Amino acid sequence: MSNPFIQIVEPLDPKQPLKKFFNLSKLEDVRYARLPFSIRILLEAAVRNCDEFLVKKGDVENILNWKVMQHKNVEVPFKPARVILQDFTGVPAVVDFAAMRDAVKKLGGDPEKINPICPADLVIDHSIQVDFNRQPDSLQKNQELEFERNKERFEFLKWGSQAFKNLRIIPPGSGIIHQVNLEYLARVVMDQDGYYYPDSVVGTDSHTTMIDGLGVLGWGVGGIEAEAVMLGQPISMVLPEVVGYKLVGNPQPLVTSTDIVLTITKHLRQVGVVGKFVEFFGPGVAQLSIADRATIANMCPEYGATAAYFPVDDISIGYLIQTGRDKEKVMCTKRYLEAVGMLRDFKNSSQDPDFTQVVELDLHTVVPCCSGPKRPQDKVAVSDMKKDFETCLGAKQGFKGFQIAPDRHNSIVKFNFEGHDFELAHGSVVIAAITSCTNTSNPSVMLGAGLLAKKAVEAGLTVKPYIKTSLSPGSGVVTYYLRESGVMRYLSQLGFDVVGYGCMTCIGNSGPLPESVVEAITQGDLVAVGVLSGNRNFEGRVHPNTRANYLASPPLVIAYAIAGTIRIDFEKEPLGINASGKKIFLKDIWPTRNEIQAVERQFVIPGMFKEVYEKIETVNKAWNALDAPSDKLYTWNPKSTYIKSPPFFDGLTLALQTPKTIEDAYVLLSFGDSVTTDHISPAGNIARNSPAARYLTSRGLTPREFNSYGSRRGNDAVMARGTFANIRLVNKFIDKQGPQTIHFPSGEILDVFDAAERYKQAGHPLIVLAGKEYGAGSSRDWAAKGPFLLGVKAVLAESYERIHRSNLVGMGVIPLQYLPGEDAGTLGLTGREHYTIIIPEKLKPQMNVQIKLDTGKSFNAIMRFDTDVELTYFHNGGILNYMIRKMAS
Repeated sequence: MSNPFIQIVEPLDPKQPLKKFFNLSKLEDVRYARLPFSIRILLEAAVRNCDEFLVKKGDVENILNWKVMQHKNVEVPFKPARVILQDFTGVPAVVDFAAMRDAVKKLGGDPEKINPICPADLVIDHSIQVDFNRQPDSLQKNQELEFERNKERFEFLKWGSQAFKNLRIIPPGSGIIHQVNLEYLARVVMDQDGYYYPDSVVGTDSHTTMIDGLGVLGWGVGGIEAEAVMLGQPISMVLPEVVGYKLVGNPQPLVTSTDIVLTITKHLRQVGVVGKFVEFFGPGVAQLSIADRATIANMCPEYGATAAYFPVDDISIGYLIQTGRDKEKVMCTKRYLEAVGMLRDFKNSSQDPDFTQVVELDLHTVVPCCSGPKRPQDKVAVSDMKKDFETCLGAKQGFKGFQIAPDRHNSIVKFNFEGHDFELAHGSVVIAAITSCTNTSNPSVMLGAGLLAKKAVEAGLTVKPYIKTSLSPGSGVVTYYLRESGVMRYLSQLGFDVVGYGCMTCIGNSGPLPESVVEAITQGDLVAVGVLSGNRNFEGRVHPNTRANYLASPPLVIAYAIAGTIRIDFEKEPLGINASGKKIFLKDIWPTRNEIQAVERQFVIPGMFKEVYEKIETVNKAWNALDAPSDKLYTWNPKSTYIKSPPFFDGLTLALQTPKTIEDAYVLLSFGDSVTTDHISPAGNIARNSPAARYLTSRGLTPREFNSYGSRRGNDAVMARGTFANIRLVNKFIDKQGPQTIHFPSGEILDVFDAAERYKQAGHPLIVLAGKEYGAGSSRDWAAKGPFLLGVKAVLAESYERIHRSNLVGMGVIPLQYLPGEDAGTLGLTGREHYTIIIPEKLKPQMNVQIKLDTGKSFNAIMRFDTDVELTYFHNGGILNYMIRKMAS
């Protein structure tokens, strides 16, 4: 059917009649000018894609009527302009695509119909680890080891780039997905198939939101949902509320973008923005560079919003030119945005749209700060860090507590490293990492770190040799301007050599600590510290031996590395004493904003971006040399421990199966609040005593060859065994942290996978009980796929993080939510009961269902299928099954 809005199409330039756009101003609807700018992008996509099937005129009306409909739980479709993937989440997506081709062929369809329709970019950035540091050739050694470990995965991805149309691979060593997106992939305005329209993106990484800082609406989705978008399906989403975040004032001279974002993160967590859009406005926005805005937008998942949008303004346009984009295209971009009323002037309050609510921050009130020791929203002013950490030491075990006995707070363990004696105590820094996406997109903090390093070296300060220091830039541009400005050699002198271009320490690819350091930490049961310029510091994520982890700006990472401890008051205590006996304080070496800006103006230039990105797809010789098969169907290698055909589609038929009541389910695990995808999904190193290790050993591998869980996301046998395998897992059935549970029929305490296997063999379905914010954290599809393979049929929680709930739906696992005011405690649930979940024949979005216990008790819960489309996926057994049936019929 033709588009009912075709009459508002016109050329952007009369001289180019074939280059058209949907002129939303011709809707002649007064409501349009009052819409938040982020909602205008949803509206444009609905108007342009309106076919009265996937997108209906009623959907357009609902979005136009946002002010009224935002509170009514209305479902709207959204077709993003493109999809972006990283390799941890991208490999299983390509594995699923390959398996879907096999399934379509078995059902008698054309397997080549399984092909990305929506353009997709896959950036290989999550496979490199900090195995080597503090060496001139650390980068080369880490990259060589990356290829040695991941050759098979990389060959598979290269096959995918050749077998599937519309899939582009950015090779390893190019940078991190979000920075490459910001500096290179983002268009701001698309020019495709004869039409101009706003760039928008969904990505299989929760920090996809970073691109919102440039005015490209984007957010993270589960890998399963992304695959559906790649196959041409719209995302079904509830029309969001939009919180207007007003920025006023100017930042103080010593404040960094990291301080601003950690302040905003804590503030918005308190406001409560889960499932909402946040849109920034006000005169303070004009004080922020695109890199500053991108830093704030990157941390969006940490404050729980869906998107954190900065509309395009003249600073955004200037950034496109600065980063080497084609000037003629940039001028077209500006002309289009002006024509459709999407170019913002933050100093002009008459442009301010309607918002659901408005909150305000005066940038002048922001002070230098960190976040930790276990969550990104737990902001601590730098002036309070020493006192706060010492309070945490003795506090009850929890997000702000380690429960260390008072008489052990000043414990010291002596150890020897490379022939020299050192001491470790609670609060000793053992990892100091300037990591990729959150900060290294931002020249101001990176050059600030470089200038601080220069002054520190010149003042005679050093970093203790046992501290694992590293610098993993988000792109080659960072190295370029650090080198050209002359600060790189000072960073190297302090141990901050470039170790790789990718997502490293922040996701647990921090590599090993020296054995003598690990022994000292273990011997003293010390709360050792990691300080990183990343965005995640959940327990067990950064490194198993750093129980406290703090997020900090790059200059502060260096400062704490020099100090060697978190237990320092920078105002009163010196960073160190140089060879002349002089005390050097942080204020003596902290660079001013004017110093940083002068260097940035001189050395961050368009030519750098052009030179780095012109050769990005061909510069990696090891990638170019990979030999990948050219067949359209993948030939699975049964001996592979990396790539395996998943069992998701085994026994799939064209006919739908009626959903059945879940009878007499056992509880596999019982959780409290804030269980993250780091706790659920396999991540980090594979422990030698784990079910995954036993499986790999049975396949003839040695521990040295285990690699990480992330690298093995294409093998369901490893991933199922690594589900709920986090060493910091707190299961209410067990009185200590660890990846174990009770197998109730036998009463044995077993590894979670082994217990699930016992239940499966006996034919018992499983459920999981949880508290608030179940599934917070990264957008990991294996956090849903893993439980599905363990036999989990439903999760019963107080609330869910948006992406994880969507992923559960995508795998056919039922997300159940307690009624308001109820939880396991108020209902008297122990988790030792048997649960029967009554599934009615006729299902409706967010309907109540009855749950019966073997004790005779029963209660109701909300079935969190939020839209009719999600119910369609459930009836099909998941979103991928739905797509296979659609393509095969």
